[in-house]
Amino acid sequence: MPAVTPNTSRHDTLPPLASRYVEVDDLPWVSTKYPGVEIKVLMEDEERGLMTALFRWAPGAELPLHEHVEIEQTFVLSGSLEDHEGKVRAGNYVWRPSGSQHVASAPEGALVLSFFLRPNNFLLDSETKSG
Repeated sequence: MPAVTPNTSRHDTLPPLASRYVEVDDLPWVSTKYPGVEIKVLMEDEERGLMTALFRWAPGAELPLHEHVEIEQTFVLSGSLEDHEGKVRAGNYVWRPSGSQHVASAPEGALVLSFFLRPNNFLLDSETKSG
């Protein structure tokens, strides 16, 4: 099965078609290469590029210019995210079309749930993974 939840061994013995229940509190926060942005990957399929993840943004954290290769969806659980087009606050949702580009920031900090069909393409460095 190509889809997995990293940092858990609970799924290793499950049959291929069994549901994967994820104890989110048991997953570690992992630092990204971008200061103040941490991630908990809930599900990823590296082969297809799919990823569902929680991101925790410290106040003032920023993701540099990047392109959404496919549709990206984000639900803000707390705090807010903003870019040149606007601001999405806790309890609200934003999706971005494939090909859209922006710099994202969290002046107040944020906790968000994001869904990717393909990894982001970071335009100012060689990073190609979402977040």
